[in-house]
Amino acid sequence: MTGSPMLNAVRRRHELALAAEQEADLLVVGGGITGAGVALDAASRGLSVVLVEAEDLAFGTSRFSSKLVHGGLRYLATGDVSTARESALERHRLMTCIAPHLIRPMAQLLPFSPAVSLRQRATGAVGFALGDLLRVRAGTPRSTLPAPRPIRARTALDMVPALDPRRLRGAVLAADGQLVDDARLVVAVARSAAAHGARILTRVRALELHRSGARVADALSGETFDLRAKAVVNATGVWAGDLDGAIRMRPSRGTHLVLDADALGDPTAALTIPHPGSVSRFVFALPQQLGRVVVGLTDEEAPGPVPPVASPTEPEIRFLLETLNRGLRTPLRRDQVRGAFAGLRPLVDTGAATTADVSRRHLVAVSDGGFVTVLGGKLTTYRRMAEDAVDRAISIASLSAGPSRTGTLPLIGAIAAPTPPARTIDWRYGAEAGRILARARCADPAQHIAPGIEVTRAEIEFAVRAEGALTVDDVLDRRTRIGLVDEDRARAHDEVAVIVEEALAELA
Repeated sequence: MTGSPMLNAVRRRHELALAAEQEADLLVVGGGITGAGVALDAASRGLSVVLVEAEDLAFGTSRFSSKLVHGGLRYLATGDVSTARESALERHRLMTCIAPHLIRPMAQLLPFSPAVSLRQRATGAVGFALGDLLRVRAGTPRSTLPAPRPIRARTALDMVPALDPRRLRGAVLAADGQLVDDARLVVAVARSAAAHGARILTRVRALELHRSGARVADALSGETFDLRAKAVVNATGVWAGDLDGAIRMRPSRGTHLVLDADALGDPTAALTIPHPGSVSRFVFALPQQLGRVVVGLTDEEAPGPVPPVASPTEPEIRFLLETLNRGLRTPLRRDQVRGAFAGLRPLVDTGAATTADVSRRHLVAVSDGGFVTVLGGKLTTYRRMAEDAVDRAISIASLSAGPSRTGTLPLIGAIAAPTPPARTIDWRYGAEAGRILARARCADPAQHIAPGIEVTRAEIEFAVRAEGALTVDDVLDRRTRIGLVDEDRARAHDEVAVIVEEALAELA
């Protein structure tokens, strides 16, 4: 990296003016994980890159995942070995080189209880074993991801105290990768792209794409103008069809619930409960930062116009609770759900019977208008998706660039072999954590933004000064994730607003 990773209002104004004047090698449309990955891949090859995003970084699907960097257990269960192999390899790269500071090993527990049939137990155990073989082939050491093993009922209860002990016959314990935060991965990738010279422009909406650029509108000024580029990549996810009429989207909604961790006895492992009668679909209760557990997920058809932000439905919330409760001593109540969120998977319509049957492999295609569209895939495989999209753009525009470098390129803040951190801020920022606190200008930088919310005042300031946040919502919903729980949002809002206003005023 030779440039600055700092994204803020000042840099945006300067680079927006330059982007309007100069032709770029590559224009990327979309600021989710795929678009940010494309920008980093291209910029790290030496190409001049402009990325435009209609809202904020990680505004869409990328922030609404299960926050897993997984090895493809579900794909193995459905026989899709190639996708599972690709997932395991990309997980290896992320956990050992690209972003080890943002991903930790997560214990995954499948109980042998009445909630899990004998067939589901056998299939799960075999799936974990096959997944471990993929781990070996990918080269991930057991020190990073321990091998699956059977455990006693007492050990299972120690790890997930809310488990129903009646007729519990032990469990299988496996391991997978877990992001501290999916939106933070997007921001880290975008900032790394900026450090390689990419221009990251949020609040700039693409109105029309063509082979040599786009007509765009700046949401802050209201101005409409053209951006010129030798090649264009449409990485807008579920909105891809709005810019490429040949693409038929079939989005599906994945809903998650947010619970207090103490509602499940502060589990140290993710509880895995299969859907009734299924050997390939599961409900997970996943321990998270800030004392939460996220429960997910659904796979429901989401026809019709794509909303800016998808909303969970009560039937989905009820289904997740009912499925999880099958394995618990004391059923969770609806009023224990602290928050809920939903994301739309950008699936390509293949004519499958249900969205659960649609392949999760990504698609890279050249539109009739001459630009590249990339969509589908999974968060875990974003880097490979980006590499394929840039390869196609280079080919059709005859750009001069070498092979992809991102397979061994650490993101900003990456620590090669992080020690277990004493503070959650270390998991969120890695090597940058100390500097964020030391260089903060706000009063009491190490103080939490509100009682019970383990996010410091310095992190709020850093979001504005270095991570491209322009509004209070950017900070609450995408830089810190405080906004996942409405009560937390209300308690933190005014204090966050003051810090954001002060930081923006100093940048003006």
